[in-house]
Parts: sequence; structure tokens; C-alpha cells
Amino acid sequence: MAQYLVKRFLYMILLLWLLTLVSFIIIQLPPGDIVSSIVRRMAETGEAADQAMMDAMREQWGLDKPIHIQYWRWFRNLLRGNMGFSFLLNRAVAEVVGERIALTALISGSTLIFTFVMAIPIGIYSATHQYRAGDYVFSFVGFIGLATPNFLLALILMMGLLAVGMSPGGLFSPEYLKQPWSIGKVVDLLAHLPLPIVVVGTAGTAGVIRIMRATLLDELEKQYVITARAKGVAETRLLFRYPVRVALNPIISTIGWLLPVIVSGEIITALVIGIPTVGPLLFRALQFQDMFLASSLLLMLNMLTVVGTLLSDLLLVASDPRIRFEARAG
Repeated sequence: MAQYLVKRFLYMILLLWLLTLVSFIIIQLPPGDIVSSIVRRMAETGEAADQAMMDAMREQWGLDKPIHIQYWRWFRNLLRGNMGFSFLLNRAVAEVVGERIALTALISGSTLIFTFVMAIPIGIYSATHQYRAGDYVFSFVGFIGLATPNFLLALILMMGLLAVGMSPGGLFSPEYLKQPWSIGKVVDLLAHLPLPIVVVGTAGTAGVIRIMRATLLDELEKQYVITARAKGVAETRLLFRYPVRVALNPIISTIGWLLPVIVSGEIITALVIGIPTVGPLLFRALQFQDMFLASSLLLMLNMLTVVGTLLSDLLLVASDPRIRFEARAG
């Protein structure tokens, strides 16, 4: 088991390094750079920028150096805990991200809990009540959830909240927006939290329901379940001790991609609802080619995938005796 964990951890370290390289290169692929974006913004306001000024800005920020030198400087600083400087916001990247990461983690973590708490019981119910009224209702709602874009659902829910006189957007009421943290502000945050959680988590919940239902239906038809029933094992004990545990494996294995999907899927929703999370920050960084900010945020999303995959592996080893046996054998 220790050897299995060490191998997984070493793979994760190697992959994270490769992801730093890929993330940095992706930002460099579009034509132009942050200086070009700044010059375009100046032109829109009637200001002029000559070539000498642009060259001076590139030299000041190190953008005149070859890409491999720019990457090495950024990676070296990253190892020291320095994510670089945001040219767009004129602030350190770590400072900018630090202001928003807590709210992003709160929304993403709450959405993940909401997804599993809602999806797994519904999937079990649908599988054990196949082709009954409840199964048809949940299947219909699931298909609607998969087909409805998050931003459209956000607009519909915001209109509903407006109709009943509630605040439809943001995470705080206007009176708490710039106030320091207090019990009242926390209560206000909790009151605004359900809207982004439901909007972001709907598609993921619908997908997990379909996976749980299909996998459990497949397990319920296998010979070991039929044999256990013939021997008189109680239906509830049989269901949760064997088929449900096996049916959870595909869901556990989805944690690796579900975490970054929740964060990236929150981008459009955050823009529509107006919540100060990492999503809109990444959108602006990509739009204006703020390479250090965008590279750091893309790396964070990639790290969520890698760490989520490692977490999935560990949970699968813990939940499935067959995987534990293979881990020992490897």
C-alpha cells in the first residue's frame, strides 16, 4: 500500500510540473500580449501609445525575453511561493487570488456536497424503483438539469427571487458588501449561498444521478445479488452492503474532473449573478492576456484535477477490496 501511495504521489508531482509548462505556453499562444491589450484599452479612451512606450513596458515586465526565460523566471518564483505580478490589476497575483479563493472554495465545496447528497439517494431510489412514477419524474428532472445551461437557470432563478422581493445577485446585501466580517455578514452570506450552489450544482447532480442509476441497475442484475436474495438476505442489507458500494466506484472516480468542472462552470454563473470569485478573475486574465495571473489560475484548476484524481484513487482503494488487492500486488 505504501508503495502504491508513493508511486501516485510521484506521478502527481511530475504531472504538476508538466502542467505548469503547458499552462504558461497556452497563455502565450494567442497573438499579442498584455501590452497590446493595454494599448487597445488606451486607444478606446482616446489615449495614444507609441512604439517606444510599448517597448519600454515590455522590457520593464520582462516580456521582451524568450518564452523559455519568461517561464523559468515564473516557475522559479512559483517554487518560492511567489505567483508573479498581475499587470492588469497592478498587484501581486497571490494577493489578488487570496481575496477570492475563500469564497470560491466555499461555493465549490458546498456545491460538491450538494451534488453528492442529492444525487446518490435519488440514483438509488430510481434504480430500485425502475419504471415507476418516481423514476420517471427524477429522470425527466435530470434530463432538464443536463440540458439547461447554468447561466439560463441563474437568470430564471434571479427573476423568481425578484418577483418575491428578494435580492437576486451577489453573495452579500448592499449594506454588508464592504463591511468587515461579523455574525450578521456571515448570516447574510448563508442566505445568498443557495442560489449559486443550486445553479452550479444542477448539471453535475443530474449527471451523477444518471451514473448511479445505470451502474446500480447493472449490479442488481448480477448473479451474486440473485444468490444473496435466494439465501434470504434482507433487501436493505443486501443493497447497501454490496451493489451500492460497487456502484459508487464510478462516482468516486469522477471527483478528479468534477472539482475543476465546478470551479470553471462557476465562471459564467459568477458573471451573471455577480459574485466575487476566482471565475470572473480568470476570464478577465485570459481576455487581457495577463499571463502570470492567468497561468497561476489555470495551474490551480489543473491542480484540482490532479489532487482530485489522487483523492479518487485513495477513496477507491479504501472502498473496494479488489483495488486494495491490486494495489498490494503492484
